[in-house]
Amino acid sequence: MQSTISKKDREILRDLAKKQVELSNSSKMAKLRKDWEEHGSFKTSSRPMILIETGTFKDDIIPPLLKCEGKSALKLEEELLLETVNHTLYGDDTVVKDYISVKPHLTFIPFGIEVKSFFAKDSKGQTSLGHHFVSVLKDLEEDFFKLGKSTFGINKENTQKEIDLKNDIYGDILPVRLCGFSLYCCPTQDIVHIMKMEDMYTSMYDYPDLFHKMMSNLTNDYLEFFDFLESQNILQPTFNECHLAQGSYCYNDELPVQGTGLKTKDIWGYLDSQETSGVSSEMFAEFIIPYYKLISNRYGLLSYGCCEAVHPIWDNFLSDLKNLKKVSISPWCNEEYMGEKLFGKNIVYMRKPTPNLLGLGVELDENAVKEHIDKTVLAAKGCTLEIIQRDVYKIGSSPIKVKRYVDLIRSCCENHKK
Repeated sequence: MQSTISKKDREILRDLAKKQVELSNSSKMAKLRKDWEEHGSFKTSSRPMILIETGTFKDDIIPPLLKCEGKSALKLEEELLLETVNHTLYGDDTVVKDYISVKPHLTFIPFGIEVKSFFAKDSKGQTSLGHHFVSVLKDLEEDFFKLGKSTFGINKENTQKEIDLKNDIYGDILPVRLCGFSLYCCPTQDIVHIMKMEDMYTSMYDYPDLFHKMMSNLTNDYLEFFDFLESQNILQPTFNECHLAQGSYCYNDELPVQGTGLKTKDIWGYLDSQETSGVSSEMFAEFIIPYYKLISNRYGLLSYGCCEAVHPIWDNFLSDLKNLKKVSISPWCNEEYMGEKLFGKNIVYMRKPTPNLLGLGVELDENAVKEHIDKTVLAAKGCTLEIIQRDVYKIGSSPIKVKRYVDLIRSCCENHKK
């Protein structure tokens, strides 16, 4: 990468690094970190936190800002811009770091099967978001032999190479280092990547013993992977602005903030099961919970859920998890029910508003935004509230639209009381 970056592009990258450090060291950012610390430790004085996931609509934001010419430099420039644009363009509660984090280059291939998918093309012949996965399992009994042992590993050489290359360009200004990362584990997603959802559902009925065996094998592979990570001494503390799956942060006052030889019990983990949204709570209890409990027990703290509604599994699963600290309240979730269940608890009510509010149309429907967020604020009264806007792929206009959206949410949240 170093040899392909021109002197001109190198200076552009270094200027961006200087700007990031300047923003990170500002008094405004110091106040924001304090707000996140209060939020993460469930202080009664904490306020609702607001985050916008920019990565999914970055093509509407980043290209006009790019100045580099070389391909490698452009990639680095985009990474640096994504560190600051939330703060500079629309002012959500994204923390600007005074370093660049690098995750270890890990691999985990469930059942040893490479996932294959086909993507649709849009009207211009360009690859679009729409896609489907190629099924490997069609009949679980006939195809069970295809399920091998999961493979996993770490490429330490490439991890260090990434750190060294970025440090060479701007590390004297903006240090680049290996950072903590939340463990990510979604077994039902792994299965749907190699098996149609309807086939997964009917397999629970047609081949219950084989389905249990499939879940057990995959769970054991994940637990073995966790053992491997511990043995490789690769786990780093997950705290403060370390990334937490689902676009959040790891702020907390329970886990280690330094140290080596960490165990999975010392860090954050993540689980979801969107793929079983159509499964009854009874079947979820039989086929999913036993394995998800084994995995969640390995985490220090747990963040749970994505787009699935969590209220059907609260009483027979989530409420029993002592390390649960964040739970996703998606557009399909009963907000009021979950507000009652999380009232006064040290569990973050992590609301995911419908992406239609920001993603549809050129102009915001401000009344719809206010109505939607006011409903959330009322439902989450007495809860620690976090609002994360995810899954927006087009914003239809300039970043001004996103800034106005953030301002409206913040205004609605002013009346929130814990």
